[in-house]
Amino acid sequence: MTTEPNTILEKELKNIHFDVLEWKSSLCFIKDEILFINQLLNSYVFEPTTPNLFERLHEFRLEIEKIELILEEFNDQIKKHENQLGGMMECDTISCDHFYNKNHESLRDKLRDFYKNFRKLKSEVFSYAGGILRKNKK
Repeated sequence: MTTEPNTILEKELKNIHFDVLEWKSSLCFIKDEILFINQLLNSYVFEPTTPNLFERLHEFRLEIEKIELILEEFNDQIKKHENQLGGMMECDTISCDHFYNKNHESLRDKLRDFYKNFRKLKSEVFSYAGGILRKNKK
């Protein structure tokens, strides 16, 4: 049984579209996580006598700022990528299909690295913050 080229292209487009929706959802969730982390880093819940507290918190804030810039770049890239998907339907050459697929895979790999780096930073922030929270005194 042979599958028509349009059916294959439609399946491919559907999969790419689902990837894009997942990426947008994940980045939106990360944006919310960043909001929480910023609130945590700018709160007064830490033991003020902790050595190098303000320097360490400042380092985390700088890292979060970098993540926010990267997040904006990814949102722009995803919008551009999503807009280009319409062009795939008009593609009539294998090299054109290959270009879109290669672009999609490249973006997926970059996002995978971004997620990994963000999880690492988030883990460092939470590990550090969890160890220096003020204790409730009754």
